[in-house]
Amino acid sequence: MDKADEKIRIVTLDPGHFHAALLQKSMYNEIDSVVHVYAPEGSEVDNHMKLVESYNTRPDNPTSWKTEMYKGNDYLDKMFKDKAGNVVIISGNNKSKSKYITMAIDSGMNVLADKPLAIDGDGFKSLEKAFAAAERNNVLLYDIMTERYNIYYILQRELSLDKELFGTLEKGTPDNPGIQQQSVHHFYKNVSGKPLVRPVWFFDVEQEGHGLVDITTHMVDMIQWQCFPEIALDYKKDITMLSAREWATSISPAQFTKSTTREQFPDFLQKYVKNNQLEVLSNGEMNYKLKDIHARVSIQWNFESPQGSGDTHFAQMRGTKANLIIKQGEEQGYKPVVYIDPLNNSEQSVNDAIARLQKKYAGVSVKKAGKLWEVVIPEKLKVGHEDHFAEVAKKYLGYLKTKQLPAWEVPNMLSKYYTTTQALEMARKK
Repeated sequence: MDKADEKIRIVTLDPGHFHAALLQKSMYNEIDSVVHVYAPEGSEVDNHMKLVESYNTRPDNPTSWKTEMYKGNDYLDKMFKDKAGNVVIISGNNKSKSKYITMAIDSGMNVLADKPLAIDGDGFKSLEKAFAAAERNNVLLYDIMTERYNIYYILQRELSLDKELFGTLEKGTPDNPGIQQQSVHHFYKNVSGKPLVRPVWFFDVEQEGHGLVDITTHMVDMIQWQCFPEIALDYKKDITMLSAREWATSISPAQFTKSTTREQFPDFLQKYVKNNQLEVLSNGEMNYKLKDIHARVSIQWNFESPQGSGDTHFAQMRGTKANLIIKQGEEQGYKPVVYIDPLNNSEQSVNDAIARLQKKYAGVSVKKAGKLWEVVIPEKLKVGHEDHFAEVAKKYLGYLKTKQLPAWEVPNMLSKYYTTTQALEMARKK
């Protein structure tokens, strides 16, 4: 963007994941309403356009996006020849992502990309080069970290910074880490009120990425964001991978059809088929040290969630004075709940901490929940996951205005992807 008042013009490149469309669930004053889409022919770009059109035609607060579409095998050459925008949105097949990012940065375009930006060691090396090129070309490469806008994690972080309540973060041990994140996700679920159709490549770990390098990106990011807020990390010094493992989720032919609408496993997935079941290496656990803090991240994928539930999370930060826990199981009605385990803190200490928290987050309170205290969050502060994409976009727009990311962002993105790709390398050696 050469002029401060120039409209941001979006190019969406080969959208194969619904997150590309979620960025268009809202309108932004700074962004031109015409979006240029370049993609090969196929159901993925068609499904993307159906989602965008659903936002344009919804009865409440409809969007007004206009699309200039180019479909063809030469979509990539055509995009860089046209150069119709100054920000490229990349959300799709992760095998292509490193190449797309590199080409966009080298052509002088800004990039806002869905996670993960790297799915293996080679991808990490490519990412290092891409960030160096972005600095040379004065453009911004940024990944979409929606969980930073999740009120539950925000309040957990805020309470961890209250030294009177929390004390300091326990260093922990491999068996009892100071901080941990666990998540359960599902191949079949609803998005914007409709069943999500997964692209067939989503079940190929060589294209989507192993479980250890996909959703874990968010969890590793949360650990860095909470343990060392706005502090630049050095992956060469600050990260030590201790152990990592992975295991498969079995998908039946009927489940595969339900998720993808495809009648049978395609040829490229046959190498993962055993006893007529598709074995997807989507699950994993890593234990590592971030500086001197022991951390654990684990991810599990099931095919479909129990009735009335969805993706679930568990997160715990252990302090010297209190523990901070997020649970989202059956007991919580599959809705996330923040708890304070006061350890030796008095009831007055908990109430005092909440009073301090209320100065920034009005309406927050606590109530007793057995031996724990449940943090009661007013509905006005609860923003759904799909709406977090607009928050990320607004943050990125602010960075584009100044042509600069915070000093800690790039080192910490590199640290994050180093962590996940190192975990994969360690697990695959077993």
